[in-house]
Amino acid sequence: MQSKIMYLSDLKFNVETWRRELRFHFTEMDTFQEKLEETIRFEQDPIEQKKIENFQNRIMIEKDAISKLLHRCRNKMVAIQNANFNESLDGRLRNEQRPLREDMRSYIKLHYELKEEMMDLFTEVLATCY
Repeated sequence: MQSKIMYLSDLKFNVETWRRELRFHFTEMDTFQEKLEETIRFEQDPIEQKKIENFQNRIMIEKDAISKLLHRCRNKMVAIQNANFNESLDGRLRNEQRPLREDMRSYIKLHYELKEEMMDLFTEVLATCY
């Protein structure tokens, strides 16, 4: 029973950490959206404008993915709070944890790739402005 309490405590910590990170990323995407809107005013090249619009679409997709992951985290927290202490640690909670953890890893990797691409675009556009 003590090991189950420790496991659930660790699991809760992981989910809470993911939720904080996802909320930060959601706000960060708003900041990037503002920067894209500012950048498109300076950019006259239609091809570069299309790139910027593409990033704006990717931000909307990213924010939707964040919302879905936050919903899954909320559901996981409910499952943790309603855990059956007689259930085996190798049971449902551990098996349900794996897909969320894998999806968070994939999301974080894709998130940072998107950020790097946007930062490269900003550098590229600024270099042509000056």
